[in-house]
Amino acid sequence: MKGKFEKVVVAYSGGLDTSVIVPWLKEEYGCQVVTYTANLGQGPDELAGLEEKAVASGASKAYVEDLREEFLTEYAFPTMQSGAIYERLYLLGTSFARPVTAKHLVRVAEQEGAQAVAHGCTGKGNDQVRFELSVNALNPSLSVIAPWREWDIRSREDALAYAKAHRVPVAATSKAIYSRDRNIWHMSHEGGMLENPWLEPEEDVFCLTVSPEKAPDLPQYVEIGFERGVPVTVDGQAMGPVSLLERLNEIAGQHGVGRVDLVENRLVGMKSRGVYETPGGTTLYQAHQGLESICLDRETLHYKMLVGQRYAELVYNGWWFSTLREGLDAFVSKTQERVTGTVRLKLYKGTCQVVGRRSPFSLYREDFATFGRDSVYHQNDAQGFINLFGLPLKVKALLDSGNREAAVHTSDFQRIQRD
Repeated sequence: MKGKFEKVVVAYSGGLDTSVIVPWLKEEYGCQVVTYTANLGQGPDELAGLEEKAVASGASKAYVEDLREEFLTEYAFPTMQSGAIYERLYLLGTSFARPVTAKHLVRVAEQEGAQAVAHGCTGKGNDQVRFELSVNALNPSLSVIAPWREWDIRSREDALAYAKAHRVPVAATSKAIYSRDRNIWHMSHEGGMLENPWLEPEEDVFCLTVSPEKAPDLPQYVEIGFERGVPVTVDGQAMGPVSLLERLNEIAGQHGVGRVDLVENRLVGMKSRGVYETPGGTTLYQAHQGLESICLDRETLHYKMLVGQRYAELVYNGWWFSTLREGLDAFVSKTQERVTGTVRLKLYKGTCQVVGRRSPFSLYREDFATFGRDSVYHQNDAQGFINLFGLPLKVKALLDSGNREAAVHTSDFQRIQRD
């Protein structure tokens, strides 16, 4: 394959897979290799020294760019506003991290005059689809190299051996061989003992949250303010998106909030087990839903729940840069115009509960809902409503009982016909 491409830009995390890709590409393709790293909030430990490490591995140039604010405002928050949750539990932290990385990977490839991009996704996972669909949508003239679909490396143990032979330092070991993905929104854990769905995750798996059993014995209350569906304050203090989520990660993580253990259906057809930590994101989802409950009318809220499921499927399956996802975004954006207000949450030993919500656009009326005396609702009005609302059930029951004549001549039915 040597000489096929002159320059390739690699999506580079500095982890095991992408660390061995740099020397492999140079050997197999005989090309220049440029690495691109998106800072999505992995943490200083993962980002420290990446440029030096990439160059030492054979890269001709290394890019590291801070995309945290774009990641939150253009990907995480819109997904949260849509209510998208994949298979009832997963808040999509890895899924919407891939398109933002791919967007800038393509930009750097164009800037560098590269003919191809490369990624370290395995041939069994979802991420290969997310990366490659995004590249195809943004610049279909770029080729995509997926080493896991080409090389002889067949396991993480093989990759460790390759790294050792090429003197590429990696953090993973055969004793702690979890596949992890971290950003400011969440952290995922796969592989190792987690591949047995019967085994409970050991406590050393978790990095962002304390065990609920070891969380404080007293609850903590936190208030989150929203403007048009966007979180803007924590406990009354205005914050930018990055500072806000970092604060919520800290608070919720201390109380063990945001742990998920899920056997999910991958796009490629197999089931896999993922253990996720999303402390701040879980808190935002709960708060946002609590605020929508008083700001959205019934029909809009119920339809939006359907949209959220479809939105989740699109994001999970790699269709971020699609007309449908953009169209759903337009709908969601319209629903958020009056989602402004404050939500109070109670964090306690792994739970996050909405305990208060208020908004200048609240549709909740205490004088309508009260069980006490009121002057806006006559309870006997309900009888006519129930008769009309339940008429189809009544007619069907009469027909099913064999009393067709009674069903045809029922006074309610005749009255509706006359009206």
